[in-house]
Amino acid sequence: MANEYIFFDAALRDRFLRFATGHGVAGSVRADEIDGFVVALPDDLDDELEDAIEDEYEALMAEQRDLVEAGEGDGAKKLMGVSVVLPDGQTRMVRLPGDHARRLLEHFTIDEIREIATAIARDVAVPLSGPICRQP
Repeated sequence: MANEYIFFDAALRDRFLRFATGHGVAGSVRADEIDGFVVALPDDLDDELEDAIEDEYEALMAEQRDLVEAGEGDGAKKLMGVSVVLPDGQTRMVRLPGDHARRLLEHFTIDEIREIATAIARDVAVPLSGPICRQP
């Protein structure tokens, strides 16, 4: 399995890959089915390195957000990707419309958005029946 990170800007993607390889982590890139690029990195990294990679990704996501906000007209970016971990441990990318992503980023960090999206994905993958107050 791999951790996946989505980018809509090739320069930001390349900076992320240089950061990862600079820390001895080899990654792969593929075109996203809808738009942009998916960078896959191994998921068996030590916690300190994984935290550094997540921090770099968050910083690049802020830049990506600024690019989205600066975009106008037909060339504007209209998606943001958030990686989530499913109950079976698989990592997937959830795509958020640019308008919603911008609003979320005004109030939440990337990690908080990822936690929200992961909670939603978990409940979709393993739905609970009964009252909403029931604890998973």
